[in-house]
Amino acid sequence: MERIWLSLGSNIDRERNIRAALHDLQAEFGTLLISRIYESEAVGFAGDAVYNLVVGVDTDRPVEELIRLFRAIESAHGRTREGGGFAARTLDIDLLTYGDQIIDMAGVHLPRDEITRYAFVLLPLSELAGESRHPELDETYGELWRRFDRASQRLWPVPFETGLEL
Repeated sequence: MERIWLSLGSNIDRERNIRAALHDLQAEFGTLLISRIYESEAVGFAGDAVYNLVVGVDTDRPVEELIRLFRAIESAHGRTREGGGFAARTLDIDLLTYGDQIIDMAGVHLPRDEITRYAFVLLPLSELAGESRHPELDETYGELWRRFDRASQRLWPVPFETGLEL
């Protein structure tokens, strides 16, 4: 079993789509580790503010299967891929890590570089896995967050009930 970390985001019907994604992920994987939910301004596109969080699960499923599953969940909740990667979306689920492995395959690189580029990924990841080490940088996520330029990307926690029985 590998611990995987996922980044979830939504800026269209945010609460409903985040809750639905968490429900679907719990149905697939059982126990979820869920960060606080943060709101941030849209990064890379003009749009409404985004809800973001990080979720951890343990799995033995291969990366290819996981990516297909996450795309299916996104599609089931109205995600379209028109307009490129940086556009408003109902739901975005990105596989951030697969254990401590470094993986390059079919356009997928793990760990994803978004971990060190975006506050809305690194902060919630550092809260859940602050002592875990980034597989390529060999620094903890907590260390990476302490050095992150926080002034460059504003985000703030929002009160949010997941609706899950944990």
